[in-house]
Amino acid sequence: MHRRTFTALTLAAPALWLARPALAREPEIYQEGGIAIDGSDPVGYFTNGGPVPGGDTTVEYKGATWRFADQSSADAFSADPAAYEPAFGGYCAFAASRGYLAPTTPEAWTIYEDKLYLNANLRARELWLEDVPGNIAKGNANWPGILG
Repeated sequence: MHRRTFTALTLAAPALWLARPALAREPEIYQEGGIAIDGSDPVGYFTNGGPVPGGDTTVEYKGATWRFADQSSADAFSADPAAYEPAFGGYCAFAASRGYLAPTTPEAWTIYEDKLYLNANLRARELWLEDVPGNIAKGNANWPGILG
């Protein structure tokens, strides 16, 4: 190997090490195995005041399968999905406010100004609740760019 070739490769090595292949964009809706928001019925948060497990009634929306406790919930969602789908695609709202994605759990939720917000856990929900309007503004500034 010539000295110039060796020098060029040596100088290029850090750049090659830092270069990474483009990562696939994350789905717009938080899902596992194609099931949105851990299989919870999004309408149930509004009608039952908390998480309701979805059943066999499903609706396909934004590349995910949404589960519902009954047909009336599925019909309500189908008529106006924007009214029921969680903000930030069902990813953790607190994480979105900080510029990253995190999964959510059904028990860590908030409805604020008629919009559902989910969080990764109850501690993230506590942090979210410290400044809901500010966290929404930060999350909106980051969304949907943090999907990749």
